[in-house]
Amino acid sequence: MPDDYRLLIADVYELAGLSRRISERDAAEQHTTVARWHVLSAVSEEPLTVPAIGRRLGLVRQAVQRVVDDLVEAGRLRAEPNPAHRRSPLFACTPEGARVLDRLWAASEPRRRATLAAAGVTAAELAQARAVLRRVIDALGD
Repeated sequence: MPDDYRLLIADVYELAGLSRRISERDAAEQHTTVARWHVLSAVSEEPLTVPAIGRRLGLVRQAVQRVVDDLVEAGRLRAEPNPAHRRSPLFACTPEGARVLDRLWAASEPRRRATLAAAGVTAAELAQARAVLRRVIDALGD
């Protein structure tokens, strides 16, 4: 089992690296950066603090703060009060940020569909894989 875990983690890193390189091209075609795309994606489900975004993306807080500042200035993110921590606001997509994110996902959707079809991966398998990864993430976070 320890080797299975180690290999899973190596595969996750490999997938993340490949996905990032492809996403960099997709983002450039939409006149943005992959860093901005990732931050918008991280807060698309729920508002998050800069440290929480960093943890979700595996990035240092300072790097995330620069991107968040750029997105706020561009009108794509907004700061909201954080009842749990007065000095660490929550960040959420603005309507413009949501539109940018939708355009990014829509532009990259045909490539993703083709990749999954070529791999023979179904939606149910993706959901199952994500559920397993979330359980491991949750266990590591405890």
